[in-house]
Amino acid sequence: MFESLTDRFDGIFSRLRGKGRLSEADVDEVLREIRLALLEADVNLSVVKALQERIRERAVGADLSQALNPALQVKKIVLEELTQTLGGETLRITYASRPPTVVLMAGLQGSGKTTNSAKLARWFRSQGRNPLLVGADLQRPAAVQQLRTLAAQIDVPVYSAPDDVVASGDGDPVAVARGAIDEARRTGRDVVICDTAGRLAIDAELMEQVRLISEELSPDYTFLVVDAMTGQDAVTVAESFHATLELDGVILTKLDGDARGGAALSVKEVVGRPIAFASTGEKLEDFDLFHPDRLAGRILGEGDLATLIEKAETAFEEDEAEAAAARLLEGTFTFDDFLDQMQAIKKMGPISGLMGMLPGIPKEVRDVQIEDHQVARIEAIIRSMTPSERVDPDLIDQSRRARIARGSGTSSSDVSQLLAQFKQMRQMMQQMGGPKRNRKQKKGKKKKGGRVTAKGPAAIDKAAFSLPTLEEMEAQLPGRGRGSDLPDL
Repeated sequence: MFESLTDRFDGIFSRLRGKGRLSEADVDEVLREIRLALLEADVNLSVVKALQERIRERAVGADLSQALNPALQVKKIVLEELTQTLGGETLRITYASRPPTVVLMAGLQGSGKTTNSAKLARWFRSQGRNPLLVGADLQRPAAVQQLRTLAAQIDVPVYSAPDDVVASGDGDPVAVARGAIDEARRTGRDVVICDTAGRLAIDAELMEQVRLISEELSPDYTFLVVDAMTGQDAVTVAESFHATLELDGVILTKLDGDARGGAALSVKEVVGRPIAFASTGEKLEDFDLFHPDRLAGRILGEGDLATLIEKAETAFEEDEAEAAAARLLEGTFTFDDFLDQMQAIKKMGPISGLMGMLPGIPKEVRDVQIEDHQVARIEAIIRSMTPSERVDPDLIDQSRRARIARGSGTSSSDVSQLLAQFKQMRQMMQQMGGPKRNRKQKKGKKKKGGRVTAKGPAAIDKAAFSLPTLEEMEAQLPGRGRGSDLPDL
């Protein structure tokens, strides 16, 4: 969503590099560029003016640090002020002393209330809670069925009106909300998430219904679901709902879309309520707390290692990851290990999105679109190999390459390229492993030509590969250390 804004900021700060001092005229020029960049991103005008003024106060006449060049100093100021504009701190969810904790979901029709109600329920489950979903959207019969379908995927119960009442469209959503609290207490559910009806536009009937439900539930949190693709309209909708419901936060959907991102940068300052959660995809797991500092860092090209590490922790099993990393350093890393690594990485989301989380990645690399079919082609090649070929790629001769190419729907040159890159990666990591690999080689069986193959099931043990530490990742950034020579697998 913020690619164009990130590119504009890259250009702004690149022009500052190399300047020994910043004059007031230099700061004014930078501020004009920032103003244009934000306005082009559809950020609210009053938000742009306020942000610009705060940056000016800190940058003009500032005692620039001798340890940082002016470009970095200004970038630091912009990063901090942009973080404040986005909300400053991540919302901390607190729970009612007497369960259940009640969450009311509001929004216009099509904004994603029902889907994000299920996503929020999944998030609460990940926090060790037992949520209950409430289908109070009785205006649209399919809404309750949609909620039940989504809830079944995460094993969360749904409370709503009887099926015949839902089908007729004559149900009372306030009565459903009232019964949901009793049902939650009876079944020991400590979080209630109520999905309400929406309209194509704000009207008196919609506001009155959601107000009555809110009075009945007395929710601990009232979240407004807004579509980031609607731009400034999302801010207008948030203001209208806030006047009726006193919102506690906003859930921003489609943050992975191609809109300009103005809603995300405007809603906190205009409405006065933070973005609580962000939805970054269609899957139920593509949902998490909104972190203003992380998004500000990504907008300014600083990456988002914290989110990347969190995704990795959920995708990789620690023990298996350490075992696979050890095999990689010892030179016994197999295609089975590599296949498992790819499967785990796919769970973390689109690879192009993961690239954007790495700091210091050049724009040319960051903007490369890595399609799913490219990863699927590598998987097809590996799956077309025999178990022995995956363990020992040196077995693959010309005839085997042709067979693998036919089985995977690729060409022999594609197979050869993957083999060459895999061997190069394994050899490089083997050299980085140093003496560790020698101990492992003694346990293997030497073949003709000096090749070493591990014996027994450990050779084809499936495991995921672990991510390097922050220090190792920094050392491998372009232009630093040997990381720039890594093969492109």
